[in-house]
Amino acid sequence: MLIKRREFLKISSLATASLLVPNFLQSMTLDNALNPSQKILIVLQFTGGNDGLNTIIPTKNDIYFKERNSIAITDSLPLNDETGINPALSYFKELFDEGELSLMNNVGYPNPDKSHFRSMDIWHSASKSDEFLETGWLGRFLDEECYKCEHPTQALEVDDMLSLALKGENNKAFAFKDPKKLYQTSQEKYFKSLYNNDHHHDDETVSYLYKTLGSTINNADYIFEKSKAKKSTQEYPNSKLGKDFKTVASLIKSDINTQVYYLSIGSFDTHVNQNEKQQKLFGEINDAVKSFVADMKSNGLFNDILLMTFSEFGRRVAQNASKGTDHGTANQMFFISGGLKKKGILNALPNLQNLNEGDLIYTEDFRKVYATVLKNWLNADSSKVLGWKNGIGLPPKS
Repeated sequence: MLIKRREFLKISSLATASLLVPNFLQSMTLDNALNPSQKILIVLQFTGGNDGLNTIIPTKNDIYFKERNSIAITDSLPLNDETGINPALSYFKELFDEGELSLMNNVGYPNPDKSHFRSMDIWHSASKSDEFLETGWLGRFLDEECYKCEHPTQALEVDDMLSLALKGENNKAFAFKDPKKLYQTSQEKYFKSLYNNDHHHDDETVSYLYKTLGSTINNADYIFEKSKAKKSTQEYPNSKLGKDFKTVASLIKSDINTQVYYLSIGSFDTHVNQNEKQQKLFGEINDAVKSFVADMKSNGLFNDILLMTFSEFGRRVAQNASKGTDHGTANQMFFISGGLKKKGILNALPNLQNLNEGDLIYTEDFRKVYATVLKNWLNADSSKVLGWKNGIGLPPKS
């Protein structure tokens, strides 16, 4: 049977959900409940380059207020005598006060790139700024850990497409936006009829696409059933991120053996009228995280969950003429969990007197953060995952 272009595109749209990894879906039909002692990592990506200086505010720094005379945050919520947090992140302040949030300042890498796409690739792949990798740090985690996984269901991304961060050489995560919609699409007569036909194609890509389609159809109902297996009484906001966190919560409470979840929100590319845009996004994040943490606490799971945030770069210290900020360099990362060993502000605030042509200078290499998470939280060999064998490729000491 010949495949027409329009049919190929239709098949592709559904097969994209599984990112050409049918074995991953097949494994989800097997009963492998989450080990109660297994740690879970949730990565929340602030897409677009979040402005860190208006997120964590140096409240006693005159340079900050001088360089940002119309966009400086003057009503921040105090974390200590010299530091505040954006008022739209009021729940993050509560978590901080309870010892359930820590933050690291000045995170970046040598020779930073200010292109959204290139810098995001660097963060996703954990590469050097002049190195181009086709695999991501979490994808390589799957490669290292899942050769021994009886049921390799270790990573899920709540999105339409899979990020580079979760693509390994031999293993990939599974990306889908909504379990119910995935199931409904898989049940359409068109896709069922395609799958029920016996397809033999000389073209390897087309053959693989049909194989993936069949796997998706066979397993979409399983994913959907697991997502609603243990309904939550917790109310979530009706925002995109709120729905994404609700999906993650439902899966965590099911018997899907998943260690890594990946979410994103944006865009934080605030060249114009920054405060309004940032406040709106922070409000969505604040409310979604608040509901999610409450859900996890009520189910006794919060101590085994680590929520980590990052953005591909920060913004310049000085505001621009449009009441916004332009692409910068170093930024902060948040860590939220009931099981934090180190709490609060982990290092010094940015030094606004020592800049590189108007940009912050990083003091903490993000790959060292990844290494810590891999080793101490996911119990993985960080040297193998990040390619630091025998010290080769190890980031310079800061």
